[in-house]
Amino acid sequence: MNGREKSDSSIVPVKSPNKSGAEAREAEGVEGRELAKGNLDQGDRGRTQGRNQPMPNALNRIREVARRDGKQRFTALMHHVYEVNRLRTAYLSLRKEAAAGVDGVTWQAYGEDLEANLQDLSGRLARGGYRAKPVRRVQIPKADGGQRPLGVPTLEDKIVQRSVAEVLSAIYEQDFLGFSYGFRAGRNQHQALDALTVGLTTRSVRAVLDADIRGFFDALDHEWMIKFLEHRIADPRLIRLIRKWLKAGAWEEGKRVRSEAGTVQGGSISPLLANLYLHYVLDLWTQQWRTRSARGEVIIVRWADDFVVGFTDPGDGARYLSDLRERVAQFGLALHPDKTRLIEFGRYAAEDRRRKGLGKPETFDFLGFTHISGRTRKGKFTIRRKTVKKRFHAKLQEVKVTLRRRMNWSVPEMGAYLAAVVRGHVRYYGVPLNSKMITAFRFQIGRIWKWVLERRSQRTRISWARMQRLIARWLPPARVCHPFPLQRFGVITQGRSRMR
Repeated sequence: MNGREKSDSSIVPVKSPNKSGAEAREAEGVEGRELAKGNLDQGDRGRTQGRNQPMPNALNRIREVARRDGKQRFTALMHHVYEVNRLRTAYLSLRKEAAAGVDGVTWQAYGEDLEANLQDLSGRLARGGYRAKPVRRVQIPKADGGQRPLGVPTLEDKIVQRSVAEVLSAIYEQDFLGFSYGFRAGRNQHQALDALTVGLTTRSVRAVLDADIRGFFDALDHEWMIKFLEHRIADPRLIRLIRKWLKAGAWEEGKRVRSEAGTVQGGSISPLLANLYLHYVLDLWTQQWRTRSARGEVIIVRWADDFVVGFTDPGDGARYLSDLRERVAQFGLALHPDKTRLIEFGRYAAEDRRRKGLGKPETFDFLGFTHISGRTRKGKFTIRRKTVKKRFHAKLQEVKVTLRRRMNWSVPEMGAYLAAVVRGHVRYYGVPLNSKMITAFRFQIGRIWKWVLERRSQRTRISWARMQRLIARWLPPARVCHPFPLQRFGVITQGRSRMR
C-alpha cells in the first residue's frame, strides 16, 4: 500500500472495534483502501500463488478484506450486484409459487424470456435506470390472534434485493457477533435455543431479561440505517438503491402509503437490514456494557428483534434494562411493555423465591418454547422446554379450519396433508423433555381428523379402533429428534462461545 493511499482523507474511522484483545488488533488494522478501490474482482483472473490453488471469486475477496480490516469501507460494490450470473442465481432461488407484487408478474411469466429480462434488468441497474416499486401489503394472522403486516415486493425487486443481500452479507457476516442468530446463513432457531439453554445451565444465572422491541420492522429510522450502512459501504450507487427500497412505500386498500420509517417484512433485504440495525444499536452496545458495567457474567442470545439476556448478578439485570430503554430510544425504538420482563430464573431461582415467600420461578417464551427452571430425576438443575401453548392451539385451529374447507378430500389426501403437519411440528418441537407435548399434538390431530370424517358423513360414527388404524397408517410417530443442547452446541462451537 503506497503513501498516497494511507493518507487518503476520504477514509476515516467510523465505529469502535467490535472485537477485543489479539483478535481486535488483527481485525482493526491500519485504515486504507486495500483492494476496495475499483473492482475487487479484477485480480481474480491474474496469477495465483500456486499452480494448483483454486482462484478465489470476487465475494471471497470481499470477505477476506472485511474480515482482516474491521474498518475498511468498500467503494465499488454495485457491479457485483448487477452481474447477470448473480441475478440469475437470485431468480432461481426464489419460491416459484410465491405471490406476485403490485405489477402482477409471476416467477413463471418472468422466466419465459429469462435471459432477455435479466440483461435488461442488469442494464437498468448499471445506468441507474432501475426504479423500486411499492410493495403489496397483506395482513397475516399471528399466533396471539393479532395481525402481522407483510409486504410482497415485485419479482424484480426480490431478485435485486437478494443479489444485494448476498454482496452485503459477504461484508457484514464478518462483523456480526456470535450471539446473533436470526436470518443468518448457516444458523437456525435450534442453534439459538441450544446456545441459550447451555448458557442458562452452565452459568450461575439468577435473573433473565426476556425482551422484545415493539413494532421493530415498522420503526427502523431510515437515516440511522443509512448512517450504519455507511460505516462499511462507500459506494453511493448501492446506498441510493437501498434508499429507494426504504422509501418505496406500499399499496394498501387501493392507496399508496409512503414510508417514512421501517423496512417491509417480506423483502429479501429486510432481514439483513434488521440485523445490521440491531448490530449497531444493541449488539455492540451490549458487548461493551457487559465489559464495562456488569458486576457478574452476562449471556445474550438474539433472534431478530427477540432476545434473551441472562445475568449472574440480579442487580445487573435492573441496571441493564434501564440503560437499554434509554439506548433504544436514541434510535427511534421502544421495548414492548407486555413482552419485556425481568424475572428470577436459573438454578437458584426456586430457593431464592422460597426464601422471599413467593411461588414457583417464572417462565419465559423464546422461539416457540416456554423455558422452565426444573430438575432432573436425580435432582440436577436443567432447563425444561415445552411448546408454547398459544402456538400449540393456534396450529390445531389452523388444521381444523383447513380440513373443514376441504371436506371433499379423500382419506389418503387428508392423511398426506396431516402427515406433513405432524412431521413438521415434530421436527421443530421434538426436543428433549418435550415428548408429552408432541405426543399430545399428534393425538389432537387424530381427534380433529375423526371429527371431520364423522361430520362429513353425518350418519356414520367412526370407532376409535378404526381411527387408530388410520392414525397409525398416516401420521408419523411423535419422537424426540433433537439431541440435548450441550451435546450439539459443543460440537458446533468447539469451545468458541456463541453467547458472548
